[in-house]
Amino acid sequence: MPVVPINYLAVLACGVSSMVVGSLWYGPLFGKPWAKLMGFTPEKMEAMKKDPAGKKKMMRSYGLMFLGSLVMAYVLAHAIVFAGAYLKVTGAPAGLMGALWNWLGFIVPVSMGVVLWDGKPWKLFFINVGHYLASLCVMGLILSLWK
Repeated sequence: MPVVPINYLAVLACGVSSMVVGSLWYGPLFGKPWAKLMGFTPEKMEAMKKDPAGKKKMMRSYGLMFLGSLVMAYVLAHAIVFAGAYLKVTGAPAGLMGALWNWLGFIVPVSMGVVLWDGKPWKLFFINVGHYLASLCVMGLILSLWK
């Protein structure tokens, strides 16, 4: 099995960048339509912020999302190395190609289940998969350019 060199500081930066992208995506960019599609009213959001159990649940969710982002960045680092070796591509193009193909092959098909089986609207699907595309592209750039 080949040894893949992993820059763990870059992986950590990817985890942080994913949280930043998410806060922008689900905040000023698409926060209002996303909340509406999820059924979150301003009253529900305010009640959750005031409730100690709601705050605890929200913090746990952020922590688990950060952990998931670290795992995603670690796996993406491997994909970029393997894709670069096979395609003989390096730098930003390798990072973006790794991000795009992983998004298209894994995120999009799995995320379709919320529309097909959970009855969520396609608009919500596009907001969510768009977030993952943006996040993976930023991660891909960090991983491919940070030596």
